[in-house]
Amino acid sequence: MIDQLSPADFNAWRDSLPAGAPTPLVLDVREPWEIQTASVKEDGFTLVHIPMRDVPARLEELKEELPADQPVACLCHHGARSMQVANYLAQNGFTQVVNLHGGINAWSEQRDASVPRY
Repeated sequence: MIDQLSPADFNAWRDSLPAGAPTPLVLDVREPWEIQTASVKEDGFTLVHIPMRDVPARLEELKEELPADQPVACLCHHGARSMQVANYLAQNGFTQVVNLHGGINAWSEQRDASVPRY
């Protein structure tokens, strides 16, 4: 079961990670045109963009670059695509995966109003 994390609770989640844990990764699975329209800014996390359709092809790359216990928060427009990717990552060995419920739309509402809504 993938935990749902609201953007408002992101900092608390990030700050609750054990000392020495890898820097959290926000995996934005939206399409390139969506990222050009609206994007989050790195703030105590690393931001990586991989469109949902490319995640399976890049799984081995992710596994080579990231430890299995890498904290990963998946992000899309409203949370549906990112939930599918979060489930996929969890099924393939990643143990610290959450879904950002409400996606970038909720991020704009709850964390950073400068992020455009579309």
